Amino acid sequence: MLEDNGSIRTLSVDIGGSGVKVMVLDITGKPLTERARLETPQPATPEVVINAIATLASSQGEYHRVSVGFPGVVRCGVTETAANLDQNWIGFDLATALSERLNKPVKVINDADMQGLGAIAGKGVELVITLGTGFGSALFVDGKLVPNMEMGHHLFRQGKTYEEQLGRAALEKIGDKKWNRRLQKAIASLQSLFNYDCLYIGGGEAVRVNMNLPLNVKLIPNITGLLGGIALWRD
Repeated sequence: MLEDNGSIRTLSVDIGGSGVKVMVLDITGKPLTERARLETPQPATPEVVINAIATLASSQGEYHRVSVGFPGVVRCGVTETAANLDQNWIGFDLATALSERLNKPVKVINDADMQGLGAIAGKGVELVITLGTGFGSALFVDGKLVPNMEMGHHLFRQGKTYEEQLGRAALEKIGDKKWNRRLQKAIASLQSLFNYDCLYIGGGEAVRVNMNLPLNVKLIPNITGLLGGIALWRD
């Protein structure tokens, strides 16, 4: 660890089904670089995604450690599910592989969890959903994360999951108006299920949300998924 903790720079990485994004943060989580992005390579195998991260990282200047948000269940740096990426991610030790590639310490967490860490107030029951290629979710109680909650793959309505009903494929198929009506039903369903104090809606498709939201529901910018990276290194 550096002698001057205030100078530690964290490379924050957000792996998505359609894009890989990076940004460097200072010790307080403030951005030090502009967000850089590459399209997620297809097929999105571990090797080509790590190559994309390394390419993006090389444009970000100095950094000392790495935080990664990954779209699936992550346990001890190992990716256990990957619904919107290549199946070779299942059981892949991303933390170790990326640490060896970048020669820096790496921590990996679910991408919705990382987005939540950048958004929550830390009080009461706070739920985060991310609308993008898929449907991500994260639950926090008094600022503490309830890990590995893949709500997107649970049934929502008409025998289909939240992801099948509200992911990007559904949005492109049914259009904004019908998608927003579905989302409104999902918000009501999640309120009765979790009795949350606040719901945060993020992800790349959150910009398509067009409705009068309840007072305890907030839209958060997609960059929050990178800003949450600093939280992985807090004691």
